Amino acid sequence: MDVIERERKHIMQTYNRIGIVIVEGKGAVVRDINGREYVDCVAGIAVNNVGHCNPAVVNAIKEQAERLIHASNLYYTVPQVDLAEKLVELTGMSSVFFCNSGAESVEAALKLAFKVTGKRKFIAAEGSFHGRTLGALSITHSYRSMFEQLLIKDVNFVPYGDAYAIEKAIDEETAAVILEPIQGEGGIVIPPDGYLRGVREICDDKNVLMILDEIQTGLGRTGKWFCKDHEGVQPDIMTVAKALGGGFPIGAMLARDGISFGRGEHASTFGGNPLACAAALAALRVIENDDLVSRSMELGEYFVRVARDELASCESVREVRGRGLMIGIELEERCDKVVKRALEHGVILNCTANTVIRLVPPLVISRSQLDMALNALKHALK
Repeated sequence: MDVIERERKHIMQTYNRIGIVIVEGKGAVVRDINGREYVDCVAGIAVNNVGHCNPAVVNAIKEQAERLIHASNLYYTVPQVDLAEKLVELTGMSSVFFCNSGAESVEAALKLAFKVTGKRKFIAAEGSFHGRTLGALSITHSYRSMFEQLLIKDVNFVPYGDAYAIEKAIDEETAAVILEPIQGEGGIVIPPDGYLRGVREICDDKNVLMILDEIQTGLGRTGKWFCKDHEGVQPDIMTVAKALGGGFPIGAMLARDGISFGRGEHASTFGGNPLACAAALAALRVIENDDLVSRSMELGEYFVRVARDELASCESVREVRGRGLMIGIELEERCDKVVKRALEHGVILNCTANTVIRLVPPLVISRSQLDMALNALKHALK
């Protein structure tokens, strides 16, 4: 029985998997069980920013695993404190709560907003995605219908990119507004310039917290350390995960000065464990030392420029858009078949929002590998 048959027999079928078995990855390339190599433009969905099996991250995990893997948050550990200091430095926030995933960081953000304000209403955007746990799903615009009865009831969804719609939706019971600086799962939707600044001003005026979900957009993905930095905006609370651990699971919720949990108000058994924190510290050093933030901006601008030119004659292409190496190619039709055809040409792409091809490759990808991806895309679109 092969791997795919065994998976179907023993694992709940919650994913629409592509029919390859990946066994190895280095940089921006992965290899399947049959030895075929692919340029990976998905990167574990914006996780492997420093590339697959980055040597610095691998060595950090090895060295930490030989010293201390887990100790519980009943005690102090050096990697956790080191990582907290680094994240505060990079984000301009004040303090950190560590967890294990993006959804967990969103759950923490919602709880903190309720705790601080005593209010239970939230405003989120149409097309949003913040996770699939119950709190995170409550402020996610899709995937919710089956579980509606279990979700937070007081959530108002407004059009994304419209700051005035947020202003109109706020009332005296609103705790917070939560937004993605760019909608990822929603189809690489980039809001108008000044949108985040406008929302920040509205939240300040109405005394409402602003939460930014930087889970997919953070850590160099959009050509800045965090997407909020494009507009110089500081939220009250922000969430980070995905690329934080260089491929190792870790999440973090950060808050500004004066907003925090007290002892016993929230917790996570594995949150901020030494192994995850060591991996994250190594990944952050790679991003910093190899200047991957600037690289993301440079390569992203190159790809969007060339793709717009070379795909201009494709009738099925509606728009090419992106910021840094967070790129969307919107089609007039569903894009799942295009993704499968690109795979035949040795490139892994992702279809999101049904009609948008999403490219979120490792930030270490080369220009020639991006050219390969574009060439495969052209063939697939034919």
